[in-house]
Amino acid sequence: QVQLVEAGGGLVQAGGSLRLSCAASARTFSFYNMGWFRQAPGKERDFVARISGSGRSTDYADSVKGRFTISRDNAKKMVYLQMNSLRPEDTAVYYCAAASSGWDIIPRMYDYWGQGTQVTVSS
Repeated sequence: QVQLVEAGGGLVQAGGSLRLSCAASARTFSFYNMGWFRQAPGKERDFVARISGSGRSTDYADSVKGRFTISRDNAKKMVYLQMNSLRPEDTAVYYCAAASSGWDIIPRMYDYWGQGTQVTVSS
């Protein structure tokens, strides 16, 4: 069982930055590929970014490429999402997720989820 706890959300003006963090309880954290997803009201949960267990591979949704950066610290069992140049359309609840196998952008392929953290970007 893996528990994930996100933090760092909040209200920010367009063009601003936020850094989300996700603390994991997994015994062998580096075993898991990690992802960030987001869900706006009335919309499906969408892929934002993912990072391999080693941290050597990353991938981003086109909508956030060049603005967001995913990283991890396996010693601290943490995953981060640095979000720069935020836009009102980035407003959503952001979720951290862990996958015990596979390298996917589909939410159902992830085994564990955090409770989410709200990010609101004002125009």
